[in-house]
Amino acid sequence: MGNTTGKASLVNPKDLRVVVIGDSSTGKSSLIVSAISQTVTTNAPPLLPPTLFPAHLFPDPVPLILIDTSSRLENERRRDQKLRKANGVVITYSCDRIETLDRLTTFWLPTLRQLKLNVPVVVVGCKSDGGAETKVKRKQILGEITKQFEEIESCIECSAANPFEVLEVIHCVQRAVLYPQGPMYYPKTQTLKPQCEKALKWIFNLCDHDRDGALNDEELGAFLAKCLPSDIEILKKEVKEKIPEGFNDCGLTLMGFLSLHGHLGCPGTWTVLRRFGYDTHFQLRDNILPASFERSPDQSVELTHEAIEFLKKTFCQFDQDNDGALGPAELEDLFSSTPESPWIEARYKDAVETTESGGLLLDGFLLKWTLMTLLDPAKSLANLFYIGYEGDSASAFHITRRRQLDRKKQQSERNVFQCFVFGPHLAGKSTILNSLLGRSFSESYTSNKDEQFAVNVVDHIEGTKKTLVLREIPVDEVSNLLSNKESLASCDVAIFVHDSSSVLSSTRATELLVAVASHGKDSGFEVPCLIVATKSDRGPNPLAMKHSTRVSQDMGLEAPITVSMKLGELSDVFYRIISAAEHPHLGIPESEENRSTKQYRHLVNHSLIFLSAGAAVSIVALVAYRVYVARKNTSS
Repeated sequence: MGNTTGKASLVNPKDLRVVVIGDSSTGKSSLIVSAISQTVTTNAPPLLPPTLFPAHLFPDPVPLILIDTSSRLENERRRDQKLRKANGVVITYSCDRIETLDRLTTFWLPTLRQLKLNVPVVVVGCKSDGGAETKVKRKQILGEITKQFEEIESCIECSAANPFEVLEVIHCVQRAVLYPQGPMYYPKTQTLKPQCEKALKWIFNLCDHDRDGALNDEELGAFLAKCLPSDIEILKKEVKEKIPEGFNDCGLTLMGFLSLHGHLGCPGTWTVLRRFGYDTHFQLRDNILPASFERSPDQSVELTHEAIEFLKKTFCQFDQDNDGALGPAELEDLFSSTPESPWIEARYKDAVETTESGGLLLDGFLLKWTLMTLLDPAKSLANLFYIGYEGDSASAFHITRRRQLDRKKQQSERNVFQCFVFGPHLAGKSTILNSLLGRSFSESYTSNKDEQFAVNVVDHIEGTKKTLVLREIPVDEVSNLLSNKESLASCDVAIFVHDSSSVLSSTRATELLVAVASHGKDSGFEVPCLIVATKSDRGPNPLAMKHSTRVSQDMGLEAPITVSMKLGELSDVFYRIISAAEHPHLGIPESEENRSTKQYRHLVNHSLIFLSAGAAVSIVALVAYRVYVARKNTSS
């Protein structure tokens, strides 16, 4: 996860690698030799090997390794390789040659940006004993440079003739790399940057065990014991003096918690962040948030009862106006501790019905989490943790058994089913998705170039409830979808939609059905299929209906489901989709091989007279299907 450029994660650093760069003869090697030897050096070698400064030299016992570089053009590649592995960078200039200071903005700092390094930078002026006459000008120039390049943590000058000054530079470099201010604060206002504030909000939510929006003495004491052992009463007094609204009747508020970090300063705040697993880029390390879930392609992921109950409580907590919905502002507040809103992607935007103001009722809120868990479980788990869930992945998610095993057992135990919706243009795919969400029928037509999703709960005849996810596959994207061997692995059932008043629409839907059925057989991820004939209010075309009916018979499928979304005549289509998904051994399009096997069983179990009749019907059906496939192959 996160930025991999540089080595700046520093969650629990064993050592710090800092690369020293700068123009020739600016004092790079002399700086390193004087600091490690604590003596005046006038004849340092042109290029030093990596130099270790032991942990006992620093208040924070973390070793520092300074890596010297050559400024020659032929050594540029090797220098850049060293920089990419660095935790920090020192850029030197010579105080007695002001033109080397100008080179910071014309060459060195732009070079670091071109390498996309995201590490602290310390600017060090060497030979300060020889630049007294330009001291004021240097200070002015450095002021302008630090405004332009926020990655600069500090600027300091020294002379190799004074070992104390040189050692202070080394301490400054270590502090800058361990506790960089740049990622945390805006330099002018010294206010927290959004990423840092989000991370601290997450830590606050994690420590607020009773979810009352404040840290009581027990919660605050546990936080301090983990990160910053100190006297609670003294800390409370200091916060109250600085910001009275930092406490309420329940304890330390979020506002007080954030102000506390202004009191702690940069080292204290970084200590807190690292104790909770954050790196310098404000991202949680991988062992806290797993990047993936081990499962077979035909296994899915569902929320557990424990996770759902947590989400219900969270919904009520953030429903500030108690109107039974989370409005845009309340959702923004809920996700204020996450890196970004998890539902900004197009596939989540219109997947559930919203209130007129764009808010979510509880059912819609839970359905979006259900959809995110199905499509991207790692993202779902991360966001659960970010909003305060304290369990592990095993308590939050249930991995379903493989669909291949479901077919053997002739029953699926899943609670969430994903249905791929195929069909030609103007067949009515989007209208079916809108109907699942209870949206009113619209005559307007918009061609969808991207996949669309709709998710809702479907009542089962037996009184249970299942969640249905419809995924509309744009007709122009079908070939790309089927180019992936595992593309049907996540599909529980596929429906093929056509306009019942159009022979062309019926024919095109059949072509899609044949393509999907063939891909399923070849890949081993065969899925139940249904044919849905829409727009029955227009008067079905007899030839179109006869064609789709014959196809369903030839391929061993249910008769086409005739619907009219305009009239609200749905023919229980969503229940029938769920029913097909629950019995994954049924509704699989039959291949010629399968039909031959069934015919053999027919011969064994029936009399010769009934055999003759049955064989004749089967032969007619097979011939029709072979002719169709032959015509399709010829036309393509």
